[in-house]
Amino acid sequence: MTYWTLNAIFLIPVAIVAVAAVVSSRRRTGASATGSTAAPNTAATLSWRAIGLSAIILLALTAVFDNLMIRLGFFGYNPEWISGVFVGVAPLEDLAYPLAAVVLLPALWTLFTPSSSTPSPEQARP
Repeated sequence: MTYWTLNAIFLIPVAIVAVAAVVSSRRRTGASATGSTAAPNTAATLSWRAIGLSAIILLALTAVFDNLMIRLGFFGYNPEWISGVFVGVAPLEDLAYPLAAVVLLPALWTLFTPSSSTPSPEQARP
């Protein structure tokens, strides 16, 4: 097994959850297939700008600190399992986990935030 195979085990479900969040977000905001949108309601929606900015920051921090930890000998990688593409001394595969986290967390937040049309528990009481 390579590290990319291991990453795929995590990244494929993350991609599925992200697509589900996009679909859910579009339904909540009234987006049509043509791209026009109605005024958004108070339900959670994905902000790709925020996700992109978070990804840049998190990937940069991961690259810096993983390089530092690898150089100090805290951990290493089996050379037979890596692609051979490096960011410093860290293999490129090492960046998959922060990327998965930065996409998965907002997607889950979007999916699990009730829409404004769903009554809260206080509103549902008779």
